[in-house]
Amino acid sequence: MARIRVLVVDDHRIFAESLAAALAAEPDVDVSAAGSGPAALRALERAAAEGRGYDVLLVDAELGALATGAAHAVPVPRPEEAGVVDGISLVAGVSSGRPAVRSVVLAEKDDPRAAARALQAGASGWVAKDCSLQRLLAVIRGVLRDETHLPPALLTGVLRELTAARKHRTESERLVESLTPREREVLRCMVAGLGRKAVAERLFLSPHTVRTHMQNVLGKLGVHSTLAAVALARRAGVGPAEHPLGDVVERGGQLAQ
Repeated sequence: MARIRVLVVDDHRIFAESLAAALAAEPDVDVSAAGSGPAALRALERAAAEGRGYDVLLVDAELGALATGAAHAVPVPRPEEAGVVDGISLVAGVSSGRPAVRSVVLAEKDDPRAAARALQAGASGWVAKDCSLQRLLAVIRGVLRDETHLPPALLTGVLRELTAARKHRTESERLVESLTPREREVLRCMVAGLGRKAVAERLFLSPHTVRTHMQNVLGKLGVHSTLAAVALARRAGVGPAEHPLGDVVERGGQLAQ
C-alpha cells in the first residue's frame, strides 16, 4: 500500500498533535507535526535528504500569529522576520521550491480574500479546521490527484477575488510596460530596497540622475511614494534586482535624500 506522508504545521500545539494523532490512525498515512514555519522547512529538508519527502502540507492559515501578536497572518510572501514565517509565505515557498508537495490551508473561518491569496501562493485547498476527519482525508487524497478543493460557500467569493487580482495585475503590467528599460532597472532596485546612493553605484549613474529616474517612475506609475511603486511592481510580477545592497529607499513615504 502506497503511504501518504503528511506534515501538519500549526503553532497551536494541542491542535497540531491532536490532528496528527487522528491522521496517524489511518493505515495509509504517515504524519508528523511542526510548530512553526522554520520548523516545517527544516522538516522538509531533512525528509528530502533522507529520500522520503512529504506529499502534503497541512498549514494553519494564521501560522505565526501567536509569535507576532497579529490578528491575521500576512497575506503575501515576505522574508523571515525574527524566525517567524506566516502560513501563506510558507505555502508560497514550498510551492516554488518543492512543487511536488501539495499544500492545504486549514482555517478557522471562511475568508474569500485569504483563500484566494492562498491559491495564488500555490495552495491546492482551503479547509475548515472543524471539518470532519473524513472530509480532510478526502481533500488530502484529492490534492494528490491534482484536484483543487474549496468549500462551496467560498467559491463565488474566491473567483471574484481572483478576477479582481488579475485585473489589477493587468493594469499594473501595462503601467510597468510604459517605463523605459533604464527606468525598469531603477524600479527593480527599488523593489530590492536600495536607496538612491546604492542605485547610483549599482547602475553607474549620478545620484541626481537616479533621483530623476525615480521621480519619472513614480509619475508614470501614477503613485506618490516608493512603497506604492513597489507594491504595484510586485503585482506586475517585477522582481528585485539581484544581490541588493544599501539603504531602504522609503523614508516616511518620501524618496530618500
